Amino acid sequence: MANRQQAILSLIRQNGKVWVEDLVETFGTTPQTIRKDLRALEDDRKVLRFHGGATLFTGVEYMAYDTRRHIASVQKAQIGQAVANLIPNHTALFINGGTTTEAVAGALKDHVGLKIILDNVNISNALRQIGGVEVVIAGGIVRSSDGAVIGSTAVDFIRQFRTDYAVIGAAGVSSDGALLDFDLREAQIVRAIIENARHVILAVDSTKFEATAPVVMGRMEQIDTLVTDRCPVPALRAFCREHDIALIETDADKSLRNA
Repeated sequence: MANRQQAILSLIRQNGKVWVEDLVETFGTTPQTIRKDLRALEDDRKVLRFHGGATLFTGVEYMAYDTRRHIASVQKAQIGQAVANLIPNHTALFINGGTTTEAVAGALKDHVGLKIILDNVNISNALRQIGGVEVVIAGGIVRSSDGAVIGSTAVDFIRQFRTDYAVIGAAGVSSDGALLDFDLREAQIVRAIIENARHVILAVDSTKFEATAPVVMGRMEQIDTLVTDRCPVPALRAFCREHDIALIETDADKSLRNA
């Protein structure tokens, strides 16, 4: 593998996604050369190309939870704070498991009077240390890879509640508005969460746009608010306008540049 391709792959592993125009500026070369590098990396099944850039190749399995934590970590922290700003005190909400929703949970530390229903033991353990939060966790099978609680028992548990807000993540968001995941059991829980919340917030960093995963867990039209660092996919921006979905971007300048 050429040195420039190794450097590109390192950037993708660090940030989760890269853009051709950014790589042209970084390496001082032409778009054609960068696209050739990305094609070579794709042929080696290292990356997955999309219009204007590339992301990590994940196949049909989710990468390790700790690895995901380090991808776009700064952006996830900003998204977490932006979502927390939308949540009022003294309310009930669902938080679905994931690295971005974990950042949301951490940003709720100054809230009071919250009742939070969860499907993840790691997030529940972090939230229980916050004085103003009552933590309710679903029962079921604990997935060893990331602490997610899955299975029909967890789905039935979620359906016992009706909350004002829900915060969910996704493994991928396709340009046609499908919300994607890798685990059917996780998708069933997310569907139950969406059905039982009055206002649904989708919190995803920009690496998730046009990322692939095999299971459809919902659609964008079921979402009320999308919070991301940037949404550079014109079809999804139009989708938000068409379906009256509030779009909040924590890095609006880059979003406009890449739109």
